[in-house]
Parts: sequence; structure tokens; C-alpha cells
Amino acid sequence: MIDQSAAHANSRSNPATYSGIMDSIRKLFGTENDVSPSLFSYNSKGACPECKGLGYIAMDMAFMDAIRTPCEACSGKRFKEEVLKYQLNGQTISDVLEMTVSDALSFFELKKITKQLQAMEDVGIGYLTLGQALSTLSGGECQRLKLATELHKKGSIYIMDEPTTGLHMSDTKHIIEIMNRLVDAGNTVIVIEHNLDIIRQADWIIDVGPEGGSKGGQILFAGKPSDLTKVPESITAKFI
Repeated sequence: MIDQSAAHANSRSNPATYSGIMDSIRKLFGTENDVSPSLFSYNSKGACPECKGLGYIAMDMAFMDAIRTPCEACSGKRFKEEVLKYQLNGQTISDVLEMTVSDALSFFELKKITKQLQAMEDVGIGYLTLGQALSTLSGGECQRLKLATELHKKGSIYIMDEPTTGLHMSDTKHIIEIMNRLVDAGNTVIVIEHNLDIIRQADWIIDVGPEGGSKGGQILFAGKPSDLTKVPESITAKFI
């Protein structure tokens, strides 16, 4: 089930951890510097001791929302000073997490990493930084990130609940391209949608109506899009 809900509620999660490439990145840093990969996690021993790897200090304002200020100890980099001395091809772990997906795609050569980065690039979120908190992503960005992790799978059934809600037309185009890729790879995609651009792309349409709420709920049509126009009581048929 893929909808526009947050990809992860944990503020420590980011595109690198959600996509699964962070483990590989940590291992690369560990191997290059002959140290434990766990050093390069702000959720573990590599975290700044002052902010506990958050990169900020939260000040409780009682009856107001907490105020967040950048951690002075790590300057918002989230790691302790020792960790930032280690580099991979001239870049620290903090530098890497500040890279956009597009920049990281040029930086890394390991296929396990680039394969997932390319998927994120393909779904139109190459501008996100690897370390950006998932809580800052829009609904459309969360949805595309979820889809990016699925692009290499086959034989699955995906249910998408109104995937284009609130999206710009250019974003809708990306969603359509992703759906087609999933289908071409041997997957089945079931979409609950009102967007006519999405409906027109379907191989099979189930039209429920004729209206909404108590005036709906009836299956008016099930078949190929070309045959929907033959159903006079279908409102959808008048617009596709």
C-alpha cells in the first residue's frame, strides 16, 4: 500500500537510511579508514554527545512549541569531532549527507548504492539531500521515495491511494512513468484515483458511482477504457 503519508515518523530517518544505502556508505567509510562502520552513524557511537546526533538543541517553551537551535558543539553536523576527521575521497560523512541524490550519484561507484540513487533520480527527487529529515518532505516526495525503493522488485501487487493528490502536473507525469515501469517489470498496480490523466493510462477501469457518498457505491463499469464511453450513467465517461 503506497500513499502520501510520511515515509517514517522518526526525525532521525532520511533518504539514505530509508532507501537502505546508509549501511553501505558506513561500510565504505569504515573500510577506507580502518575503523568500525558504526562510528559513522549519528544514532550510535559516532553521535555528537551534546545533541545526541540530532544536530540541534530543543528548548522547551512550556505552553509554546519547542525552539530548535543548531548544536554549537557539532555545528549541526550531528557527529562528534573524531568522526569528522575521517574521509572518503576527500569528503567527510557529514559532507556526504549534505549531498543531493544527484551529486551522490556522481560521487559513489558501488552499484549497491548507485542503483538505489538512480531509482530516486528517476522518480524526480534527485534534489533531496541524503541527510534530509523525512519529516520535512511533502506528501508527494514521501510517495516518490517509497516508490523508488520498489522499482527493482518484480511480481508484486501495489495499491496506491490517490497518488496524485496535491501534486503539480509535472509530478503527476513522474507518477505515471513510475507506474508504467512497475507494470513493465511484471508487477500489478491498482490505483484509487480521480485524476483523469491517471485514469486514461489504465489498462482496466472499475468505475464506481454514479455520484459520491450515499448516491454512489455502485459499480457502473469494469473493463477497458475504450468501452467506458458506452456507459451513459458514468460521469467519468464524459471526460476521458
